[in-house]
Amino acid sequence: MTRDATSHTRGFHTGAVLTFTGAHAVHDTFSSFLPPLFPELMRRFLIDRTEVGLLSIFLQAPSLLQPLLGHLGDRRDLRWLVALTPAITAAAMSCLPLAPGYLAAALLLTAAGLSSAALHSLAPPLAGRLSGASLGRGMGFWMVGGELGRTIGPVLIVSVIEIAGLRSTPWLMTAGVAASVLLLSHARSWPRPEAAGPSRTAGISRGIRRLSPLFGPLAGLILARSFLMAAATTYLPLFLHEQGSSLWISGAALSILEAAGIAGALAGGTISDRLGRRRVLAGSLAASSLLLFGLTLIPGWPRAMILPFLGFSALAVGPVVMAAVQEVDVAHRALANGLYMAMSFTLRSVIIVATGAIGDHFGLWTAYLVCAAAGLAGIPFALHLPRAGQPAAKPNRGSGVS
Repeated sequence: MTRDATSHTRGFHTGAVLTFTGAHAVHDTFSSFLPPLFPELMRRFLIDRTEVGLLSIFLQAPSLLQPLLGHLGDRRDLRWLVALTPAITAAAMSCLPLAPGYLAAALLLTAAGLSSAALHSLAPPLAGRLSGASLGRGMGFWMVGGELGRTIGPVLIVSVIEIAGLRSTPWLMTAGVAASVLLLSHARSWPRPEAAGPSRTAGISRGIRRLSPLFGPLAGLILARSFLMAAATTYLPLFLHEQGSSLWISGAALSILEAAGIAGALAGGTISDRLGRRRVLAGSLAASSLLLFGLTLIPGWPRAMILPFLGFSALAVGPVVMAAVQEVDVAHRALANGLYMAMSFTLRSVIIVATGAIGDHFGLWTAYLVCAAAGLAGIPFALHLPRAGQPAAKPNRGSGVS
């Protein structure tokens, strides 16, 4: 097992990393169905913006399990679980439009959330081991898969509903099942957890202590970015629909933003390998906030011109943060990633509901201005993230960033 893990850390294994990119793309195609369905679910269940935003909690709440999943991923072989996630998420999300009530929708979203938690805590460290020294580039590829899926997903679900009706959506799950079958056939070639040692046997609490210097500034960064992403992605179809756009155009706008995010994710990770994580994060947050102000304040067709730039800058942040987290302590790579993902999904869920509540009381237009201002507040936190090469724990332990 040691030999296998070592061999996978030499160089950038493009084919293997692309395998994870494809898995991420298929999975996130289905997990992105929820925001475009907000108007339909509000109509069917007779709920308001806050209640429809609360549905996102059921999708995101299982992220609280990601530190535990990450800790297990550092210690045990869970490659098979990663391979099953596209099928599980596809089955749950394909049936969501036919949910007979709010409770049924919540149960389906919880199942999809559990599957998503497993993928997002376990797969990035696997891809990171396959990326060698180009960790930012590897995380860029990983994020490209997610952005590609979130680009396809909104247009796919609204197009299928418009053309074939709600009852046709369960057939979509066949794509996720096929993806899982393919992944299972390749799972044995993926790297196992690294060789056993003190860091793997000491337990989760010691790992958290070693990683603790990272998570103060990271929490502030995630909180600020969550406001940006709530406006730029989750509520974008509803915002545009309330501004007079059709359901299809509102969903297509989200796909345009996510498509630009593909380039942003790949560029952000690669550039951060050269210029440093903190510079790229601060610049992306500043640009995203200003562009979101423009999207809110400029009416009519010029919004379509802003969307690609907003998608590029906002979604460039993801791979940079993931690379910064994973390079803190390679012995706890999956635990670090799981803690980050848990913080990210949890804080983002809270902010999604808060944004919906602001929209209910003051209008989504006002909520968007609040989100844009909050994004700017994340810049100081980005500038205080540990640099590559700084110790993850107290200096007297002598642990450096690899």
